[in-house]
Amino acid sequence: MSLTEKVIPEATIEAVARSLYKETQYYGFRKIDYLRFANQLLDMTMRNGDEDRQLKAEPIVYHSLQSLRMPLEGNDIHIREFESSKDRALLEKWISDRNGRYFLLSSITAKTLNIDEVIESEQNILGMITLTDATPIGMMAFLDYDRGQHKGELRKLIGEVQYRGRGFAKGATQLWIRYGISSLGLNQIYLHTLDTNFRNIRLNEELGFKVEGILRNECYFDGKYHDILRMALFIE
Repeated sequence: MSLTEKVIPEATIEAVARSLYKETQYYGFRKIDYLRFANQLLDMTMRNGDEDRQLKAEPIVYHSLQSLRMPLEGNDIHIREFESSKDRALLEKWISDRNGRYFLLSSITAKTLNIDEVIESEQNILGMITLTDATPIGMMAFLDYDRGQHKGELRKLIGEVQYRGRGFAKGATQLWIRYGISSLGLNQIYLHTLDTNFRNIRLNEELGFKVEGILRNECYFDGKYHDILRMALFIE
């Protein structure tokens, strides 16, 4: 392998392996089945490796950004300031969704954060994602924004189900990161994600985040424990 090729972090590989292992346990895999499975993966890699390398996106690099102010304007989306009087009801609706609830899930206690405390705290910076016609579709946030240490925890949520999986999350997150660096002075942006959500892990890696470690059995919900990946983006 060329020295210039990106090395996938060991924690990411382990997270994907653990996710696949859980799936295979459901189907009752035996040792011989794992060998057959590994051979299938190797065969797919040999057949599709060249095509995968051509399609693979390089991580985004952030540097010397011009100061941004809300509303932030992207190609397909805008991000405006969160207005509690008209946006709180939407946030309540979005976090009632199975995926949306993670937006207010504390990475420390595994308990849902109080929505009013999140909205009212001066340590939290909230933004509403809208389409270019001002239709609200989701939210971005920096929680526990530490001005002295120049760091904050990134949260993202596409609340309207019909707009998920269409690239809006990536565009909004990239815009939000640029805002955090240029206007809030962030040097470190971190986030937490379920070890089984490797689509989100891959998106975060494309945005420049790297896995720092795995918090074992960190959260208990839906009747079982979940590992949490901590990922971080450092700005030189």
